Amino acid sequence: MSDELLIGLVSVSDRASAGVYEDKGIPALKEWFSAALATPWRMEARLIPDEQPVIEQTLIELCDSLGCHLVLTTGGTGPAPRDVTPEATLAVAHKVLPGFGEQMRAVSLKYVPTAILSRQVGVIRGKTLILNLPGQPKAIKETLDGIFAAVPYCLDLIGGPYVETNETVVKAFRPKSATKPAPN
Repeated sequence: MSDELLIGLVSVSDRASAGVYEDKGIPALKEWFSAALATPWRMEARLIPDEQPVIEQTLIELCDSLGCHLVLTTGGTGPAPRDVTPEATLAVAHKVLPGFGEQMRAVSLKYVPTAILSRQVGVIRGKTLILNLPGQPKAIKETLDGIFAAVPYCLDLIGGPYVETNETVVKAFRPKSATKPAPN
């Protein structure tokens, strides 16, 4: 198995996918991971509309066909009728990790009272962790800053590569028994 982390980035937006405006979710994710990860990584990005079958198909492709270790979605997590990212994510999930959704909302609630309207979820499909993030770049950064410390150990537990972070951005947490010794 390669030590390279493969990340799927999925921006869910009717208007951005139709070219009405520029997607800001994927660039925000790229920027955050470029600063946060010490481990070699690459990404597969997708810009798709708010259509549940399209979202499900995209998640399955990234997890099952391309073998992404981590898939992050942005957008489509609110209460509006077209917001179906959580439904699509749950439909393809093998396991639900409620703590991620709880923590993402708790982090966002520090900044905006409307965080209680978010329906973000975290799930596992096979050996992939899928997380629904907000759509706005500022909220993406705040959320990742608040939850990513748990992601590397989760990836360890589901068979992904050992991910190391730039501790000035986010310090990965692992039990002592799961920490690799520093190379000599």
